[in-house]
Amino acid sequence: MSSGGDEIETLIATMARLPGLGPRSARRVVLHLIRKRAGQMAQLASLMANVAENARECLVCGNITQSDICPICEDPSRASGEICVVTDVADLWALERGRAFRGRYHVLGGSLSALDEIGPDDLRITQLMQRLADGTVQEVILATNPNLEGEATATYLSRLIVPMGVTVSRLASGLPVGGDLEYADEVTLGRAFEGRRVVHG
Repeated sequence: MSSGGDEIETLIATMARLPGLGPRSARRVVLHLIRKRAGQMAQLASLMANVAENARECLVCGNITQSDICPICEDPSRASGEICVVTDVADLWALERGRAFRGRYHVLGGSLSALDEIGPDDLRITQLMQRLADGTVQEVILATNPNLEGEATATYLSRLIVPMGVTVSRLASGLPVGGDLEYADEVTLGRAFEGRRVVHG
């Protein structure tokens, strides 16, 4: 326990709950920010307030953006005939960093999981099916994580989509079983896209 005030301790405890930060790392971050409060802390506080007020889900794909439609969905150079389905926004951002895909995205907002009581109605599956209804999309690339929940989700989606006459493919080799897209490097992501396979429902 430090000798800091209650608000400082509360800030440290709150930061410690963020992904990748424990109590010690959170304490170091908070102390650094306090020492730099005239610059970094004030700027960070302002940015966080603005993001908290303006961040929202893209009405089309579910990406996090500051407008109703995200820049990816508004980009006319993106291939409208391909949709890459990802589990969450972090996966979308990881794929964009790798620059292996130039189509559109769809964020499910999670994976099917009986253990966590997450069913089809808890994910953005209805919105995906609505996007496929007009026949514009020729291929859906299932980029769910290569773990038990991700495979179950991909299998469920392929059974819905294949009867619509849309090609369904799955990211192939290069992604480790049990791993997350968010932590894959650019080369691995590129090979996974190149080696994707068609799924037969």
